[in-house]
Amino acid sequence: MTTENQSQELKQLVLLEKSSNGVAQLIINRPEVHNAFDDDVIEQLIANLEATNEDPEVRVLVLRSRGKNFSAGADLAWMKRMAQNSHEENMVDAGRLARLMEVLNSHSKPTIALVQGAAYGGAVGLAACCDIVIAAESSGFCLSEVKIGLIPAVISPYVVRAIGERQSRRYFVTAELFNARTAQEFGLVHEVVDSVEQLDEACDRFIATLRKNSPQAMKAAKDLIYAVSQKEITADVIDDTARRIADIRVSDEGQEGLGSFLQKRKPNWIQE
Repeated sequence: MTTENQSQELKQLVLLEKSSNGVAQLIINRPEVHNAFDDDVIEQLIANLEATNEDPEVRVLVLRSRGKNFSAGADLAWMKRMAQNSHEENMVDAGRLARLMEVLNSHSKPTIALVQGAAYGGAVGLAACCDIVIAAESSGFCLSEVKIGLIPAVISPYVVRAIGERQSRRYFVTAELFNARTAQEFGLVHEVVDSVEQLDEACDRFIATLRKNSPQAMKAAKDLIYAVSQKEITADVIDDTARRIADIRVSDEGQEGLGSFLQKRKPNWIQE
């Protein structure tokens, strides 16, 4: 084994940094290839997302990357390798990328994506799967798959929900680059900051807001969105929403929240 291969094996492609205030930062760490992801990155992201989802000490998850670019999407060497594999092998491989999107999208904690530089291909999917997206003014987005004869398949359920069918019909087939302000107009990005240096400041502001809220209620609120989104308003949906509010009212944090409000004190999940 060469020294270069050894150093590549030893390098952590995805970093997980947890702070005492309940914030976990998941960092893609391949700046030398614009944070493009391959099967190893995907597996590390999945493992860390599953771990933070189950960790009671984690209250907010931040997804970000090192270097000038958020992510160039799929790694070219990985795509070249997969092109030589069988259809069955490609199904297994694509299933893992689909699993990554599913795990991020369904994460029980509030998720924040910080986007700088390029967010291409699958990276747009990562952003679409997060609850809050903050982007630097200089960042750019591109659903670039058709340029190389592919389609944005496994990210499509999340991207179409984020930007709508109408914009998807244009950008899926044109592979045009669109900027952060346009992404904000589409609904993919929630806030645009003037510079990369301001991403942390904006993120900290959101974290401070989220940490004031009940962890159980935020999880239940995310579940509620999944339960009612794109659904016809039927008697079953109405009954389900009534059950959900009844459940949360009698929960420990529901009781604590209502009690603290009536007693004009801070709830016990707010720790100074």
